[in-house]
Amino acid sequence: MERFTTRPELRGTFGMVASTHWLASAAGMSMLERGGNAFDAAAAAGFVLQVVEPHLNGPGGEVPILLYVAERDEVLVVDGQGTAPAAATIERFRADGHALVPGTGLLAACVPGAFDAWLLLLRDHGTLPLAEVLEPALGYAENGYPLVPGICADIARMEQVFRDEWPGSAELYLPVPRPGTLFRNRRLAATYRHVLAESHGEPEAARDCFYRGFVAEAIDAYSREHGGLLDGDDLASWRATVEAPVTHAYRGWDVYKTGPWGQGPVFLQQLALLDGFELGDREGADFVHTVVECAKLAFADREAWYGDGDVPLDDLLSAGYTAERRRLVGEEASGELRPGSPGGREPRLPRIPEAQAEPGTGEPTRGDTCHVDVVDRFGNAVSATPSGGWLHGSPVIPGLGFCLGTRAQMFWLEQGLASSLAPRTRPRTTLSPTIARRDGETLAFGTPGGDQQDQWSLVFFLTLVHDGLNAQEAIDAPMFHTEHFPESFYPRQPRPRTLQLERRFSRETVEELQRRGHLVELHEPWSLGRLSAAGRGREGLLYAAANPRGMQGYAVGR
Repeated sequence: MERFTTRPELRGTFGMVASTHWLASAAGMSMLERGGNAFDAAAAAGFVLQVVEPHLNGPGGEVPILLYVAERDEVLVVDGQGTAPAAATIERFRADGHALVPGTGLLAACVPGAFDAWLLLLRDHGTLPLAEVLEPALGYAENGYPLVPGICADIARMEQVFRDEWPGSAELYLPVPRPGTLFRNRRLAATYRHVLAESHGEPEAARDCFYRGFVAEAIDAYSREHGGLLDGDDLASWRATVEAPVTHAYRGWDVYKTGPWGQGPVFLQQLALLDGFELGDREGADFVHTVVECAKLAFADREAWYGDGDVPLDDLLSAGYTAERRRLVGEEASGELRPGSPGGREPRLPRIPEAQAEPGTGEPTRGDTCHVDVVDRFGNAVSATPSGGWLHGSPVIPGLGFCLGTRAQMFWLEQGLASSLAPRTRPRTTLSPTIARRDGETLAFGTPGGDQQDQWSLVFFLTLVHDGLNAQEAIDAPMFHTEHFPESFYPRQPRPRTLQLERRFSRETVEELQRRGHLVELHEPWSLGRLSAAGRGREGLLYAAANPRGMQGYAVGR
């Protein structure tokens, strides 16, 4: 049966780019048109996203990148998640009166990982000069881009903080601009021009400029002057790395995610649990209930076991453990957070402090995220989820034109947990791109959304696999998620048994879910999820789709 879609699924044979902003998609496509590959295109789109969505990501943020290298028939992960500063200890935060890492300000900064990750991707797999890949982002920073309403709303919310506490942010963003007007960040453009000039456009030299040169020096000086913990040694000692993905098979597909330093493996744990159920109608109560109850179990394991250390992932994904966990899914909505005991280990959950105002913490403490997917005519694919360095999260460093990230708020200030704060370790990020493959077909997809990423992406994937919808139909279908488990962002509060549904679900579905004990919260019809996807079919036909929610995601291709 043909379903309504807000736009067509794009199809072609040359190349496809889908992202959360039309200018980034166009910039990526321009790299393909110039003869570049998917890796050039993804990096160009990523740099443009830093300029045109500063409320969702920036040069001070981070990015995990999944890539399929067709020539090697291999999926890889570029880890662009920077580590905590050497001075960031639980004792230091506790001595200053913090029960949680603040959600805003310099204390929450980790090493900015995005720049090095994109440069590593270009160095190892790109074909175009760095100056050419940076050209669109530089142009928008220097000559201006039209502001989407979300940027202006964020600036308006932070206006008083900018005026009173963050002069660099006030100088760049105030007075509060109107949506649709042309906005320039000439200081950021100058930073990129300085990097290009000093490095002569060589990726390795450009990485040194950022992490060991003038950018690191400016970050070091600003952080020291304003009470931050991040310093030049932290930047100089860190580099983005390449690693193998975690993978799991589901209904003929091999699905690839980051390691458990991110939340990505919860996607795989959910698939493993769901493989034992008949899911039924995607918009029916049985489907929603089963998916949500399995999500509760997988995310409970995330809380107990995931972090930058020794994670028992083989046990968590094993058939025996999964079967044992699957038996916990009942007819009623669970109100408990129930981690398992992989390999007989005893789980430990954090003690969550009551929500309260923390010194140095303002609102909002979290932001949204970006996403980009690319496939090219050579068979390569990229899925990347850039985030952090939000304009509302930390003050703009005047000499650079961007602010630092706040990803350290995802650590716990409690010893002995899988994601306890420790110097030079990675916070357990929510950023979670996905690549899936079967019989010569490659699909790259993902979404912004913090803890919801591996719920919305999962529902999208299940819809493709079980309902036979195309990518655009699957993106446009009604979406849902739960906030049952501790949030990854300050103030970390869980909301047990909650279930968020778009109003497009039927009254019968809603009432049946309520009868089963779910605390249903209805949202506007087109409000949950911001997925995009790009793929290559078995016969070499390329396709792409983007999300209408948020009014700015677009796919392009031919």
